[in-house]
Amino acid sequence: MTNCKNCGAALPEHTLVCSYCKTRQDVDLGEIHRYTTAAPESKRFCPRCRKPLETINLAAGDKFFIERCDTCLGLFFDPGELEALVDKSVAHVYEIDHGRLEDINRVKRSDEYPVSYIECPACRKLMNRLNFGSRSGVIIDRCRDHGIWLDGGELRRILEWVKAGGGIFDKQKQLEMERLELEQERKNLQFKTIENASIRTSGFPEPDDSGRGFDLLKLIGRILGAVVR
Repeated sequence: MTNCKNCGAALPEHTLVCSYCKTRQDVDLGEIHRYTTAAPESKRFCPRCRKPLETINLAAGDKFFIERCDTCLGLFFDPGELEALVDKSVAHVYEIDHGRLEDINRVKRSDEYPVSYIECPACRKLMNRLNFGSRSGVIIDRCRDHGIWLDGGELRRILEWVKAGGGIFDKQKQLEMERLELEQERKNLQFKTIENASIRTSGFPEPDDSGRGFDLLKLIGRILGAVVR
């Protein structure tokens, strides 16, 4: 059992917030907060504060430069950078800690921004809002061409979620959805096979993929109707 970093009280398993002083606890994130500032490499602006972003080095192994707003602490990742950072920062996760995942989802940030679409720091076009993983609770802002924006604090939440096995959980959900889709395709094929077999047994022409067999049946029906009249 660990202790609260602020008041020293004992923390039950899976707990992220101290029940006594309400302090949110740190998670081992591979020294992700060690960075050095550098001169901005491009004219990009914070979609929240409208101030120029600065380039920082997260020092995840070798040099790892991303852009940050020094006012709201939002981060902007070029395409593929966030995934690479997650892989470098959180390793050796082989099982799902369902208790911690539930605790992460229960914790609500008091500084969350209202739901809105914000501009890409690079092209100024409105970005899409996407859920990072199935249960991370983080809605990221993504520009298809230039990258991903995270508001201050969202990177830590993502890394906490991955460290608790959220990535494994997400992959399991995706595999389950693919299995259900394949199962539905198999059932559709079985129904089509039974339908074709019933048509052959009845003596009517078997319909092909274009539906010409059914068109022929309609034509015969109209001819017989005209003869009867």
